[in-house]
Amino acid sequence: MSVNYAGILWNRQKRIYDIILFVFVLSYLGLYIGFSSIYNSELTAETLIIRATATLALLLLHIILIIGPLARLNTRFLPLLYNRRHLGVTMFLIALIHGIFSILQFHSMGNVNPLISLFTSNGNYDSLVRFPFQILGFFALVIFFLMAATSHDFWLKNLSPKVWKGLHMMVYIAYALIIMHVMLGIVQLDSSPFIYGGLMMGMLIIIALHFASSVKSGRGLDLKSNGYYYACNVDDIQDDCAKTLVLNGENIAIFKYDGKLSAINNVCKHQNGPLGEGKVIDGCVTCPWHGYQYEPHNGSSPPPFTEKVSTYELKLEGEKVFVNPEPKPEGTAIDPVKIS
Repeated sequence: MSVNYAGILWNRQKRIYDIILFVFVLSYLGLYIGFSSIYNSELTAETLIIRATATLALLLLHIILIIGPLARLNTRFLPLLYNRRHLGVTMFLIALIHGIFSILQFHSMGNVNPLISLFTSNGNYDSLVRFPFQILGFFALVIFFLMAATSHDFWLKNLSPKVWKGLHMMVYIAYALIIMHVMLGIVQLDSSPFIYGGLMMGMLIIIALHFASSVKSGRGLDLKSNGYYYACNVDDIQDDCAKTLVLNGENIAIFKYDGKLSAINNVCKHQNGPLGEGKVIDGCVTCPWHGYQYEPHNGSSPPPFTEKVSTYELKLEGEKVFVNPEPKPEGTAIDPVKIS
């Protein structure tokens, strides 16, 4: 856990995940380049690589951004969430190949340094339609690099979870840059309606899934007297699992275990993982991302570990579970609510 740093440990699930990802990447690139060579025989090898890696990186980025809300809407997608880091690094490497070949193709034939040419060859910074779209992709690639380079626990520990999480949330800034990069590139270089349509469909899917998962997290909340809110019914929570909700800015996970209920903060201290998507194992809430554990009644990690999360008071009236969203100090013990 938090005692020392460990290299990546490939278990059977991770190996299967990575093999599928590797086969998909090779198959996509092979099929794209193969069909494009047949139907657009005038395209050079460099152009084929640029287009193949661009479309693949964009597809993987959309998959990365929808995994989170999909996992909240349906737990069958959780294995994808647990291994999303591998997908992100793979996406960055493919985008890097696209960026390198693009710079070599368009900016290496003159006397000016290719990186300088990237910023100076098109000076239409005051024009929306003619804006130098390639620099938008460059800055997005810088963000992807920072995310890939800081994916190890060493950086999480030394940057602090809050800073680390903020850095990785920049993926949405990078996504906005990529959208503008592609749209302006289409306007200036390609007028294909299929690219427009595919890009708009991807954006709508991402927005719709994030909205649906947000609604699911906070739906059905009615104020109860003395500061308690209705969260769910007892039967809505599976044994050794949790019901999650966001209430008054608090991300809460209500666990049912051993005929009892306890509520703790849903955010793991390690990498801000979703504790509510994990299970109670050996009496401890176990984070599904990296196995960090917390006792459900006090939010404290078992010795010798020192991580702590906030706890919340619960009430049970019949089958209805109510929660007080006012957090107790991290590590505060609260007697579990017994299920009659």
